[in-house]
Amino acid sequence: MSPVPLPPVAEPFQLPFHYGALHQVGVDWLVDPEPVHRLLDKYHPDLTAATFDDGRALVSLNYQLYFAQYAFGGGVTQEIEFNVIAFPTADAHRLPRLAYAEYARGWDQTKLLGIARLHVVCDNPFAIRAGRELYAEPKHPGWFEVGLPSLNGPAGETWTVRCKAAGVAPDDTLEKAPDPLLDLTVRLDGLSAVPACSAPVTGYGTDREGRLLAGPMNVYQPYGWYDLTAPEHSGRTRLEVRAPDGELGRDVRSLLPDGTPAAGAWTYQSPPVAAHHRPYYPTVGPRS
Repeated sequence: MSPVPLPPVAEPFQLPFHYGALHQVGVDWLVDPEPVHRLLDKYHPDLTAATFDDGRALVSLNYQLYFAQYAFGGGVTQEIEFNVIAFPTADAHRLPRLAYAEYARGWDQTKLLGIARLHVVCDNPFAIRAGRELYAEPKHPGWFEVGLPSLNGPAGETWTVRCKAAGVAPDDTLEKAPDPLLDLTVRLDGLSAVPACSAPVTGYGTDREGRLLAGPMNVYQPYGWYDLTAPEHSGRTRLEVRAPDGELGRDVRSLLPDGTPAAGAWTYQSPPVAAHHRPYYPTVGPRS
């Protein structure tokens, strides 16, 4: 077989794209595979949903806050992804057989088990364009109100994410709308995380010509994974679809009926690179 050419890199983008900082929380749900298969057939026909414990498929929702430095300065972006864990159908014979907890800790060294993006909502028009043109992401505008664990805030490990609708103006600026899309709450206070070496994470997209794309993302430190399968953890996550008649809302509800318990959660927080400390009063001479 002759070598396959790489997908083109559209101007003005450059790859790889380097993140200056990344803060992320994700939630995984083990679900009935039949609705998942139907959505994958619609969005990504060359992918097959992976199955884990008791033959269930895996759906994930993850929020990202990231910083990037450019030649002209810096930019901050927020986005949320709704994904199915899937693999290229033609590579099924290469996959290991894994339980969910093994996959979540990064045991798939083939990296064929990737995230098939169904919907991505983003607050940066430049990042929306980059996601669409480079990785065939189904990326659309939105905006966020969040509460995050932070060294610069009160102690705690609770994440709250409110995602709202938006548009893109003719001058490529974000136009916020008041309409809520979905709310996600993840309460991890009092739990201990297990290091999860799951990177590189393979992200799948399907371009306008129907070609499957795979784009790896390297994260240079382990994620922290939280096992939420115990019944006493059933209230630690809450997902509320606020626009059930929209395309995102319909797809989320079709895969995640009300009350579906989360199987796990995972987080990543870039370490601080500097700290500005509390001032003090130095010794000074007598004032004249």
